[in-house]
Amino acid sequence: MLKVNNKRNIKLSYMYDGSDYFGFQRQPKQKTIQAEIEKILKLACNEEINLISAGRTDRGVHAKHQVSNFYTSSSIEVSKFKYLLNRALPKDIYIFDVEEVEEKFNARHDAKFREYVYIISSERNPFEARYVKYFRDKLDVEKLKKILSVFVGIKDFHNFRLKDCVSKVSIREIMSIDVENFEENKIKITIRGSSFLKSQIRIMVGTALEVYKGKLPENYIEILLRDFSKEYRKFLVEPEGLYLNKIIY
Repeated sequence: MLKVNNKRNIKLSYMYDGSDYFGFQRQPKQKTIQAEIEKILKLACNEEINLISAGRTDRGVHAKHQVSNFYTSSSIEVSKFKYLLNRALPKDIYIFDVEEVEEKFNARHDAKFREYVYIISSERNPFEARYVKYFRDKLDVEKLKKILSVFVGIKDFHNFRLKDCVSKVSIREIMSIDVENFEENKIKITIRGSSFLKSQIRIMVGTALEVYKGKLPENYIEILLRDFSKEYRKFLVEPEGLYLNKIIY
């Protein structure tokens, strides 16, 4: 393998339950997914580790497929990283694959698209409260899909991000949005895009649900996608129903 300054490039693929974390990204004095993994890697490799990751999920958001890479001088065998990490990490983080990759591989920049899933349930269940959004009425799948379809394509999502989003460019491409019945009382919204702004998906889904309920005009999303002359109110759905579902390279 090619190396940078005699360092190996290690790729991690993993999943996590984000319920008890302040999001993915490392934050001072907060429990985050990135910090937990880097802490164990620092001990194992005896050096500072910086994860480069495909996505940065919000507080309470989960991942079924997250990808990170890091550079290390450690001579630990690749096969042992998985064992060491899973033995030391909290039980709500699980590393399912580790491999040594080319020096140039970058988990963030090399991703072709990211797929997120949002799950909504019409049945209140305390055992699922941390993993789905409860919506009292059963949703009409086709009606909601039609509302969300406006987002598909290359659009300016300036009005669909939080104020503290640091991205300089707000134009993003949404490749597809699908809405389908999922299990007996659930629906699943699947959104594929090249990349996403901070809380973009939560604002997209939250706004669509407000339109669905008739609390916003039918053309409200179209207005937000073309009018940047003022600050619009943000409608965010709860984080617990959101999953980073798949990263494709």
